Amino acid sequence: MDKSRKIELMGIINLTPDSFYGGSRVLGPDGLPDTVALISRIETMSAEGAGIIDIGACSSRPGSVPVGEEVEWARLEPALEVIRGRFPNLRISIDTTFSSIVQKAYDIIGPFTVNDISAGEDDPLMLPTVARLGLGYVAMHHRESADVVSDVISFFREFSGKAADAGLEDWILDPGFGFGKTLDQNYRLLAAMPELLPLGRPILVGVSRKSMVWKLLGITPEDALPGTQILHYKALEGGASILRVHDVAEAANTIKIYRTMTEIT
Repeated sequence: MDKSRKIELMGIINLTPDSFYGGSRVLGPDGLPDTVALISRIETMSAEGAGIIDIGACSSRPGSVPVGEEVEWARLEPALEVIRGRFPNLRISIDTTFSSIVQKAYDIIGPFTVNDISAGEDDPLMLPTVARLGLGYVAMHHRESADVVSDVISFFREFSGKAADAGLEDWILDPGFGFGKTLDQNYRLLAAMPELLPLGRPILVGVSRKSMVWKLLGITPEDALPGTQILHYKALEGGASILRVHDVAEAANTIKIYRTMTEIT
């Protein structure tokens, strides 16, 4: 594996009451961001090594119900105002499938990365909007598959053409662990990650405390950190450039161990 590969940590903040891991939530009982908790989490994750802070205002856990654009924006807007005032140089990504939210967020904070679990399929204006604003973009595989590895590769080859047609050049590949995939398929895909490298895109991996850990082990998301770290190491071996994580300090340690091992092998 390329020893010079840049590896970054993306720390997770959820402006939701129902994201599957409670430690990521900073939404107050009034349905608005808890400003103190938001600031504290950003400061802690940044100090621990997160180069990007990922903010989502709508849970995408299995079984969750989309809240709609209006509620999503009502949660997100005040958080962005806090970030603009307190952390003007913070690199952030925003989880959304709405091009209108991308535009409104851009008007407040300027450039950021769009993290779209639908890869533009939920909103036909998403890719053109991202391209017009010159933003970075994370496209995630989210479909059910028969042959998961082959289907993921085909999906991103198809997406590459869509992105080019829209004028979008700066995009990141997310294999979509936990989305439309069985437990077995998640592990097959993780093992096959090197097969995604010829697509020529940075790979973002989001496995932190997900069900592929806790369902396999018969535990809860709260107890899934050790298993997560094992998967993070495997993802790094497979070529991941970005780890999207709940626990930044621990993920930073995993990267340090991985770097050390690559120097002596």
